[in-house]
Amino acid sequence: MATDNSTVGLVRSKIQLILNDSRTLGVLLLICTAISLILSNLKGVGVHYYNFWDSEIPLFGKLHLPHSIVHFINDALMSLFFFHVALDIKKEITDGELSTPGRIMLPAISAIFGVVFPSLIFIIATRNSDYTSGWAIPAATDIAFTIGMLSLLGKAVSHSMKVFIVALAIIDDLCAILIIAFFYGSAPDIYWLLGVAGIAIVIYFINKFIKNNSAYIYTIILALAMWYCTYRSGIHASFAGVILAFILPINRMPAFEKRISFPVNYLIIPIFALANTSILISSSSIAGLASSLSIGIILGLVVGKPLGISLAVYLLTKLKIVRLSTKINWLVLIGVTIFAGIGFTMSIFVSNLAFPENKLHQDIAKLSVLIASCLAMIFGYIWIKMATNIKQKNIDNE
Repeated sequence: MATDNSTVGLVRSKIQLILNDSRTLGVLLLICTAISLILSNLKGVGVHYYNFWDSEIPLFGKLHLPHSIVHFINDALMSLFFFHVALDIKKEITDGELSTPGRIMLPAISAIFGVVFPSLIFIIATRNSDYTSGWAIPAATDIAFTIGMLSLLGKAVSHSMKVFIVALAIIDDLCAILIIAFFYGSAPDIYWLLGVAGIAIVIYFINKFIKNNSAYIYTIILALAMWYCTYRSGIHASFAGVILAFILPINRMPAFEKRISFPVNYLIIPIFALANTSILISSSSIAGLASSLSIGIILGLVVGKPLGISLAVYLLTKLKIVRLSTKINWLVLIGVTIFAGIGFTMSIFVSNLAFPENKLHQDIAKLSVLIASCLAMIFGYIWIKMATNIKQKNIDNE
């Protein structure tokens, strides 16, 4: 019996190790994407799978809720994803890599450059077209894939470089959240916004003054009400998750984070990937890859991201605005910034918001994001491997 228990314990520890590995989520997302693309284009199955995600949920329309499956995933379930991301941002701001002005300046300014440059490239590429509303599609970096790729490279990327790119990706997500909230919502309704504010205040004081577990239950109930008010307010409903994260007291955050990490990483994000990469690869969508929409997204992610971030680091260090304790390996830095062009989750999310009424434009945008993200993974990996070999040869020659 003791042997059986030890075997079960060993299996559990192995599973836990796999789930905690930063590469696991990236691999899972790739598998979900591949499955979704295959099912969407499988003869006899594809149309049904593709249409399934747009199926109406009974009574949800009458209740003024997201009334199709894909809308429920993107507007309701993804609020938990944004809550999880916002908790990470708050944790880093209060007691982490972004907790002092000195620490935050380099990744913050680099992240802003990394948002502005891809957006400008997209705007230039799509000027005088119907695609300009998609300007924010190439602006975001996917943390899960970026960290996963850095993990694959092991010691080839220094710890300080990994810290920099993770901090940058966190700020990048904050920029994406703000862009979604202010540029991809409808005209705000002041009464529903007042409802959001009122509930947020109640949640804050409940968590501040009630110390037992009932505060957790009250918070969940009130958070659902706040989400509904946000959904009706005109601001994108996912922003409710961000508001909740920032009003929670610091001491309450670990309890919430512990409860939501697994469902967000291994249920919500994979479901999001399945629903949002259901893309019909038709002659129209393939032809669309030659459009300015596709060119703007691919150039924005693959060229604009590394260009903007690298330029920011160069200017900040050259002008001595930021002083670093270690010398920068510029070849490795450029390789790391190429990984910032992995858009995936956020970019696909924005693709839905940018073209809500045009499925073909959504499909072209999503295909372009997938192509750009794959290119960023491949180029970044090869670049850093080459940079490491060059560095090793220089050491050997000395």
